[in-house]
Amino acid sequence: MSSFVNVLVAVAVVALIVSRQVRPQPLADAKRWWVVPAVLVYLGIREKGLVDPDHHLASVVLLGTEIATGLLMGAAWGWTSRLWSEPDGSVWTRGTRATAAVWGLGIAVRIGLTGIGALAGIRMGTGALLLGLAASLLVRSGILAWRARSLPASYGVAADGRVRPLWKDRV
Repeated sequence: MSSFVNVLVAVAVVALIVSRQVRPQPLADAKRWWVVPAVLVYLGIREKGLVDPDHHLASVVLLGTEIATGLLMGAAWGWTSRLWSEPDGSVWTRGTRATAAVWGLGIAVRIGLTGIGALAGIRMGTGALLLGLAASLLVRSGILAWRARSLPASYGVAADGRVRPLWKDRV
């Protein structure tokens, strides 16, 4: 695919993710929270042009900064999302206004990194974008799965599905 199409696809994916964050969603299966980020990492590493051979050191620094931005964005995304359990024991999540601000800041930083790279003549492939997005999703999913374990039980069923005895009155 051309770079323009890749950018359009990336913008569409981000728009889909952000639009889903403003609505309550059941938390994904806690056992497979790492699968989508793993696929994105595979696709990102497989992408040609991950590191510019003419500007090796500078492109590695930009790639590292992109991944670090993704890690920070994912952590902020995971901590700013609201998390709750329903009476049936299911865990739900929803982004907050702070989550939207995190996304806006993250996108601005990524645009800035792309601009810096372009001004320096560094050609970064879409693999860097995929790796940054994978880092965001991995950290966000991990934090939400960790936070879900500490949710209070609903009617004796914990958020992780384990049955816990209810407190009983003693006479």
